[in-house]
Amino acid sequence: LERSAAAGVSRAGCLLIRLPREVGELFDAWLRTHVPDRAEHVLSLIRQCRGGRLNDPEFGSRMTGRGPVAELLAQRFRVAARRLGLDRHDSGWDLDASRFRRPRLPGSQFDLFEQDSS
Repeated sequence: LERSAAAGVSRAGCLLIRLPREVGELFDAWLRTHVPDRAEHVLSLIRQCRGGRLNDPEFGSRMTGRGPVAELLAQRFRVAARRLGLDRHDSGWDLDASRFRRPRLPGSQFDLFEQDSS
């Protein structure tokens, strides 16, 4: 986060790693190859956030996880983001959809009461 803030990032978010299907096996193999002394610990932390599995596809928890470890990670991220000024929710990011017009389907008629002259 510190390097991101130094590079000019103004907001940051946090998502817990998701390891669906064969991606979990691939990640497990990668950990055991590159950091074998920490592989079990990393996988254990992920499982603690994912109800004992490497992936939790359930809506509402698949991006954030559940339990004390997930809550601790989220809290640590929020504190660091606040300290670095990356927790701003300014209106500069609000989406203005006032000029949006639904695209016409090819061959469809023009709308008789349409305000736009395009």
